[in-house]
Amino acid sequence: MEEGQHGMRLSPQGLARWSARRRFTVIGIWIALFLVGGLLTSRYLAGALTTQADFTNNPDSKQAQALLEQKLTGPRRDTEIVIVRSASLTVQDPAFRAYVAQLGQAVRGLGPQVVAQTTDPYAATTKGQQLVSADRHAILVPVTMAGSLDDASDHADQLLGVTANGQHPAGFQVLVAGQGTAGKDSSTIAEQDLKKGETIGIVAAAVILVLVFGALAAAVLPIVLAIMSIVVALGLVALLGMAFQFSFFVTNMITMMGLAVGIDYSLFIVSRYREERARGRERLDAVAAAGATANRAVFFSGMTVVLALVGMLLIPTTIFRSLATGAIAVVLVAVLASLTLLPALLALMGDRVNALRVPVLFRRRMENPDRTSGFWAGVANRVMGRPVLSLLLATGVLVAVALPVFGIKTGFSGVSTFPDDMQSKQAFTILARDFSGGLSQPAQVVVSGDVGSAPVTAAIERLRADLRGNRAFGPSTLQTSTAGDLALISVPVAGDPNGPAAADAIRHLRAVEIPQAFAGVDARVLVGGQTAQSVDFFHLTDHYTPIVLAFVLGLSFLLLAVVFRSVVVPALGVLLNLLSAGAAYGLLVLVNQHGTGAGVLGFQQVQTIESWLPLFLFSVLFGLSMDYQVFLLSRIRERYDQTGDNPGAVSFGLRTTGGIITGAALIMVAVFGGFATGRLVMLQEMGFGLAVAILIDATLVRSVLVPAALRLLGTRNWYLPTWLHWLPELRMEATHPTPTPTPEPELEPVS
Repeated sequence: MEEGQHGMRLSPQGLARWSARRRFTVIGIWIALFLVGGLLTSRYLAGALTTQADFTNNPDSKQAQALLEQKLTGPRRDTEIVIVRSASLTVQDPAFRAYVAQLGQAVRGLGPQVVAQTTDPYAATTKGQQLVSADRHAILVPVTMAGSLDDASDHADQLLGVTANGQHPAGFQVLVAGQGTAGKDSSTIAEQDLKKGETIGIVAAAVILVLVFGALAAAVLPIVLAIMSIVVALGLVALLGMAFQFSFFVTNMITMMGLAVGIDYSLFIVSRYREERARGRERLDAVAAAGATANRAVFFSGMTVVLALVGMLLIPTTIFRSLATGAIAVVLVAVLASLTLLPALLALMGDRVNALRVPVLFRRRMENPDRTSGFWAGVANRVMGRPVLSLLLATGVLVAVALPVFGIKTGFSGVSTFPDDMQSKQAFTILARDFSGGLSQPAQVVVSGDVGSAPVTAAIERLRADLRGNRAFGPSTLQTSTAGDLALISVPVAGDPNGPAAADAIRHLRAVEIPQAFAGVDARVLVGGQTAQSVDFFHLTDHYTPIVLAFVLGLSFLLLAVVFRSVVVPALGVLLNLLSAGAAYGLLVLVNQHGTGAGVLGFQQVQTIESWLPLFLFSVLFGLSMDYQVFLLSRIRERYDQTGDNPGAVSFGLRTTGGIITGAALIMVAVFGGFATGRLVMLQEMGFGLAVAILIDATLVRSVLVPAALRLLGTRNWYLPTWLHWLPELRMEATHPTPTPTPEPELEPVS
């Protein structure tokens, strides 16, 4: 919206000037939004979050669960396994039996709103259930929790209070394994990691901002904007949560992305505002000049981030859609705050944005706004003077780093990857060692049909016999519906239900065991349970990956083509972003999967990378890296339009944005690295993957590969076929007069 005698015209420049002139109104509106966001978050966000992941389509595991709930079990409940162990007494000792009875009574005493049912392990054992360990020193007490799976997680503390955390006779150990307690522990670790990541990210960002700006006041502005964006975005998600449920990881996502993009966007704008003031522009004119350049770049880079994240909404699972919704919300809020709140604050502060200066740093930043000397001028001179050598060396490094990606294995990190001090990890360790690790989450083979008929009965018995001979499974149990139209074969999977071995067992069960047992039998057989859901998730991710890649790459290419009126620039951006993403994947596999340097970095080596992470990393990285691409190219195009000198424009763009891009990248690395220091494996992988990806992108890609390629391509950078001239023109370059350009430094000979 650009003001004039005839009203307002839509543009970031006009919006910046409008916000600057009405600064008190704009600031007041954002304070109100901040307060409303905080209120919505405190009252409604907790009720909108879930520890469960679900499909929004209908895979086999979901169909199996629906049949079970409809014909046999009723609404899905969580079964927690209470493990009672004594080093000195056996399960048949009277003192052991008496304590198990006492413990069962205490659990039932929690009431029907917490516990729906408990199983007498001694009675169940006589009926064939394997609830006693081989050494006879441990027994399992199955406890069916009341309500939904989320209710079970909410009530986990009460169950633990009378079991694992209660008072026990000397020599007894009591632990609890199950989906609810594991979800509770996962949520607890995530909250701790979130607080730690926030602290590290904000402190590191503040230090880097001071180094970049040389003034404390300027350094505070980006942090204020990021915090405002996070709180408002959390409020938006809480509001949406009245209609939809989100994964509890959405809060980590909003905080991480909010700190990263909120600080980055305001860093670009504040830097440009200070440059324009250093060139002699009046305060409002400097705000408008920053709006015509940096604000435009922020707007279009923000839209690129959103487009990249929209790709995750295509995948019919709540985990992807939760992460995408949270990230999109905070990016949109950060862009809006950058275009309105920041100009208002700059207009209010004026030159006080340079208050509390760090003398040496401030003088260096402000004496030479065109950066005709210094580190980045030297980098620009070397890259532009030897573009072929620069291109080959940087490409060779990235290709070498990307090679380990061909050995990537994806899966889920289950409770076995939790820290050793977590109760659920200790319980799982005993369950896997002394029993079958999958007892708490068995595979559920659902047989739909006339289960009382001879052919179906024979097929069921063949399958159970085959499973007894398969070491990947434990002893199975059989239930049938009263109507005789459904049978459930529950069979524990050996080891961690989320581990790769369990996933392979489910695939084998579906592809080999069931087809052999039910060949020619008129019955529908489905496999459900937690492990089957994981396998369906893996299949779904594999299926949608090429669709999301095509969607993100295609829309990003189109947006950049419209913005820069070129097909060469977006093609180069897409190609180099794929190269940097490959390098990030390679490092992720090398460190987290192969364990190279994992101990030094404090990471846990795992057998598999989180299955959702590669696609998630691609979407987020592609969007964020376009921030730097758009910011760099906008300065290059702005200079090229002024001078017509392509090498000089590229050199100018690199040396004037190199420090800002590096500073912005270091802030993102600090934010993402802060989350990587957490104890939850998936957050370690996510934080590390994003941190190294951004570092690679801002150094080798944006500071070497892009300038070298643009130097070699020359005026072909701005080629747009005549048959595409119909594309709308959305330029980001300044529309106002700019001071006479400083003469470019001489370049070394092209190699």
